[in-house]
Amino acid sequence: MATHTPGEHIAELRKTYSISKEMLAERSGISVDLIEKIEGEGHIPDLAPLIKIARALGVRLGTLLDDHEELGPVICRSGVAESAVRFVTGLPEKSVPSAGDHQGLSFKPLAADKNGRHMEPFIVEIESDAEQEKTAHEGEEFIFVIEGNLSLEYGAIKDTLKAGDSVYYDSIVPHRVLSADTNPVRILAVIYTPV
Repeated sequence: MATHTPGEHIAELRKTYSISKEMLAERSGISVDLIEKIEGEGHIPDLAPLIKIARALGVRLGTLLDDHEELGPVICRSGVAESAVRFVTGLPEKSVPSAGDHQGLSFKPLAADKNGRHMEPFIVEIESDAEQEKTAHEGEEFIFVIEGNLSLEYGAIKDTLKAGDSVYYDSIVPHRVLSADTNPVRILAVIYTPV
């Protein structure tokens, strides 16, 4: 089954609902330039724009990430998420990664096929040189550090989480996660966004 990028889903939804890029930009608060990069180049600076675009289109975040949906439980076997990279984020808007380039934050969905879900579970790999601005959006997040040292910035709070540590927070507060040192970090992240 062919996979589709979030940008392809956005373009298809815009076409279905007869919404121009300019209208979507106005409704979501995302620039037309960024919408064009997301649709045309598969560029995602972070999840916040996707959440705002999903809201503006009247769909849940998962609609932009899904290929097909399962009504029953979705089991993601060991090793399968490793091959399910859908998009890379964390890069400045002006740069788009090419093969072998700096990769930022790679999100690997664990329940992409679950119908009607309200949580988005991911395995996230954060490169040591990842760049990411603080973002804020509706919802809540839970992070469990699998491997490495995670630097968490949440409002004015700065902390380091090690393997086995976890954090749960409201996403409305500006936040970001990065590698705390020169090694990559691997985390389980669950993002909840209200419908």
